[in-house]
Amino acid sequence: MLRGLFSRKKQQQEVTFLAPLTGTVLPLSEVPDPVFAGKVVGDGVAILPSADTLVSPVDGKVTHLFPTHHAIGLSTESGLEILMHIGIDTVKLNGKGFTPFVSVGDQVKAGDKLIQFDKSVLEDAGCPIVTPIVITNGDRVAEKNVVAKATVQAGQEPLMTVVLK
Repeated sequence: MLRGLFSRKKQQQEVTFLAPLTGTVLPLSEVPDPVFAGKVVGDGVAILPSADTLVSPVDGKVTHLFPTHHAIGLSTESGLEILMHIGIDTVKLNGKGFTPFVSVGDQVKAGDKLIQFDKSVLEDAGCPIVTPIVITNGDRVAEKNVVAKATVQAGQEPLMTVVLK
């Protein structure tokens, strides 16, 4: 009889992203690509890497690994979809300078190695090495907060938190 008189407030879930790269944290607006800077693909943050290894920022599943190994997609158990794109215009390298450690369908834990890249190959080709980390299904996000300081260590420090709807 009392059922329905009291509504239970849905508890919001928060997901913490670890830094997937060691380097300097930048807003997406500073990415030299209008698609990422304009948040067309999704909202997030970017890192200018000082090291050469991309690690998983969350526990999840590898859903996409581009044939050129310059970008990777992950999904979390809570349904967030994440795209990490190493450098800008790096697709033109056709995989040169990229070594993946995972395949589509693999389960990963935060901090697991995903892709190693040769920064000098990217730079020699004229590709900016700034790396966007974006949530491609932003409709699931109620709030995003960048919590990182100016520089971060891959797999060791929080980068941002996301509150799910």
